[in-house]
Amino acid sequence: MVMGELTQEAEVIVIGAGPGGYAAAFRAADLGMDVTMVDLSERPGGVCLFRGCIPSKTYLYISELIHNARRAESMGVFFGPPRIDLNVLRSWKNQVVDKLAEGLMALNNKRGIQLIQGRVEFEGSNKVRLHEADVSHITFKHAILACGSHPVPFPGALRQKSSRVMTSTEALELIDIPENLLVIGGGYVGLELGSVYAALGSKVTVAELGDGLLTGVDPDLIKVLERHLRELFHAIYLNTQVLDFKETPNSVEVQFKGEADPAYQQFDRVLVAAGRKPNSSGLGLEAAGVAVDVKGYIQVDEQQRTSNAHIFAVGDITGGMMLAHKAMREGKIAAEVIAGKPSAFDARAIPAVVYTDPQIAWCGLTEVEALRRNIPTEIRRFPWKASGRASTMGIEDGMTKMIISPDTQRILGVGIVGRDTEGLISEAVLAIEMGALVQDLALSIHPHPTLSETEGEVAEIFMGSATHVLSSRPH
Repeated sequence: MVMGELTQEAEVIVIGAGPGGYAAAFRAADLGMDVTMVDLSERPGGVCLFRGCIPSKTYLYISELIHNARRAESMGVFFGPPRIDLNVLRSWKNQVVDKLAEGLMALNNKRGIQLIQGRVEFEGSNKVRLHEADVSHITFKHAILACGSHPVPFPGALRQKSSRVMTSTEALELIDIPENLLVIGGGYVGLELGSVYAALGSKVTVAELGDGLLTGVDPDLIKVLERHLRELFHAIYLNTQVLDFKETPNSVEVQFKGEADPAYQQFDRVLVAAGRKPNSSGLGLEAAGVAVDVKGYIQVDEQQRTSNAHIFAVGDITGGMMLAHKAMREGKIAAEVIAGKPSAFDARAIPAVVYTDPQIAWCGLTEVEALRRNIPTEIRRFPWKASGRASTMGIEDGMTKMIISPDTQRILGVGIVGRDTEGLISEAVLAIEMGALVQDLALSIHPHPTLSETEGEVAEIFMGSATHVLSSRPH
């Protein structure tokens, strides 16, 4: 050992303090284990809290207020054009983030978890080296990797720091409201951040390489959202590749190939939202005997174990759906397995939400996936134009759909597009996890008038007992 270097011991070391990491650390501490958590930041929360979920949803709620004010004009209430104070807006976002971060820090301290700021590199299967930290080495019995992911840069163009070309992290700093903004990528990050900037006054153009927005999401749900986005955004180009862009002192010159017209355009700023990559490089995983796939994702089993039996991995670094709530569940599973509990990841329905206006939420089996896997299904849809509550809110173009097993009549999946789907989807998650039949949901009395009753209504359509629409046939 080099003179002056401090080595510590830990029963469990958690590497990364995002949702997956702090959920794992908290659960492990609650189960009586000695836990050390290491992260590049001095406070727990990770990308989700500081540079992702929470900042973006704070801004999206503000954009929702702006949309509501405009929608109210058709109802006879006029607020006038909004006056945007970016300093106050950023301050509000910072208050939200700081409050949540302080809460996590307090919970961390009350659980007696040691939090070390630094960068980790494995030196072996039971030892790590810490860089930029007071502690130099930590030996451990078990490790949980929760290192997250980072935005994919535009090939070649972001090798030098650019003031006009942004990742999602930089876009959330909300330096200004550009007159013209190009968003590269039609996934949920691009559409959510594009919606924020459009609501604040930017002319937003989206360029998507594929033939549709939100790849993998059912087209009938996307259709409703896309109709709204084409009104909100300046342009949406599908089947369009960004060949190159060049930054000038006052703009970014972009060359397109595909549906974009003209092929050369100028923008004040460009947001690259073309996916994320795992933070698996630079960790020394080879020294720890932890295997990764060709894309850099750590391979795990249903108990979150890696190829090294006493090293676990959770969250974005393992691939799949890159969602905070999935990472939290995985983190708890890893901690419970270490504690000797019979825990495993066996979720039937992982909910996903796109926080645009309208929102899209889904869980369980999608129609796209059912077709790809040749799974027999029956699908029923309830149009929100038949919903009394949707009518009172002026949001009649929403829809609730249900994917059902024709043999067992079990609910396999649910998709919803409209307002407040972030909350509506939870009933569907519970139904699928409990193995509920369509009849169970149809016979559950939903309050009227509410948006939640659209889930009961779509079940009644299948049962042939619908009231507000004509049912196809009784079951």
